[in-house]
Amino acid sequence: MPEARVVPNEITFSAFISACEKGGQWEQALNLLSLMPVARVVPNEITHNAAISACSKGGQLQLALNLLSLMPEARVMPNEISYNAAISACEKAGHWQQALNLLSLMPVESVVPNEITYNAAISACEKGGQWQLALNLLSLMPEARVVPDEITYNAAISACEKGFQWQPALSLLSRMPQNGVVPNEITYNAAISACEKGGQWQLAMNLLSRMPDASVLPNEITYNSAISACEKGGQWRLALGLLSSMIGMSVFPDEVSFNAAIRACEKGGQWQLALNLLSSMPDMRLTPDVLTYSSAMSACEKEGQCQLAVSLLSGVPDPLLVARKKGSGSWR
Repeated sequence: MPEARVVPNEITFSAFISACEKGGQWEQALNLLSLMPVARVVPNEITHNAAISACSKGGQLQLALNLLSLMPEARVMPNEISYNAAISACEKAGHWQQALNLLSLMPVESVVPNEITYNAAISACEKGGQWQLALNLLSLMPEARVVPDEITYNAAISACEKGFQWQPALSLLSRMPQNGVVPNEITYNAAISACEKGGQWQLAMNLLSRMPDASVLPNEITYNSAISACEKGGQWRLALGLLSSMIGMSVFPDEVSFNAAIRACEKGGQWQLALNLLSSMPDMRLTPDVLTYSSAMSACEKEGQCQLAVSLLSGVPDPLLVARKKGSGSWR
């Protein structure tokens, strides 16, 4: 019995290109797309969309845009999936202007944007530090009959956080339940970070305390932002209390957590506690970095402990033992 010959068609090519897209194989996706005319198979919108998405996921912005621009020439009209993939490529590459340009072209091409379109465009603005444009896009969604979801709000709040705009960030957070959108840990993390950057340690602590009632569990990012907020607000006791409570919440501190807590001790004139924190890091399987040592040395210098500071610089572990012997107590 002769072997059955399988002739590939547009469904076969679409499936293989989609598989390449999901596997991050953008070169293979483009190669398959280029083979379709040779196999006398006409590419369709599914084929092109999968190829554009593959380029987007592979960080190939220009290739994604080229594919989008060539679709009409191939007698294939782009749809919302085509534009969403291209805008997502712009977002990943940090090209917010190009993302907004594509969004503006959609009505001209009789393509209706959806929540994925707006989310990608708002995220592009967020990554580009364009918080005003992000908020403007959010405000346009009801008019376009597109309902914002948690991804939309998270991107907008993150945009405010990056722009040091804690007030709009908190305003967006308060609007979410009213609009039937449930905040998650990403939402709270961005809002707390916005408060931290705005010097609002009380508001950061308030948000952290509200998370259990909202059935949202804090993670290390949450605590790190809150500890940093306390550090900037000169609240070293609160910073150490948060660091201690992390372990009780089964959240493991990292280098960022300890660095913020040590800076808080430095600002509060607590050189012994700063050194105690530094000495406890290896027990947590954490390696102090340049920022850690710099803050600990600064804590010693400010309180006249220059010899200890010099010992830290030379890498001698003795000052850590000295600090403990002088009754520095525990940070926990």
